[in-house]
Amino acid sequence: MSTSKNSEEFYTKLKTQLQDTSLWPSEYLYKFIVPTDETKIQQVEGIFDNMGAVIKTKQSKKGTYTSVSINVTMKNPDAVINKYKEVGEKVEGVISL
Repeated sequence: MSTSKNSEEFYTKLKTQLQDTSLWPSEYLYKFIVPTDETKIQQVEGIFDNMGAVIKTKQSKKGTYTSVSINVTMKNPDAVINKYKEVGEKVEGVISL
């Protein structure tokens, strides 16, 4: 089974869950894990620039990884999914939670 098929299934399921559990527009909390590299952290933050997002970062105990939490108001489930895809395409080594 290909990775892209798995991701499409994941996004389809996520969209259904978001439609069923929230009224849109709604606040959404994104969580990403990135290797601790200021450039990668700034890339993630830049994707949410000028959206009124509240961004918090926290390094792991060993400092190898950084957790990036982003709380932002999104218009609809498609907008949420598009941001996940954008981060995945633009930031190497990112893990979406």
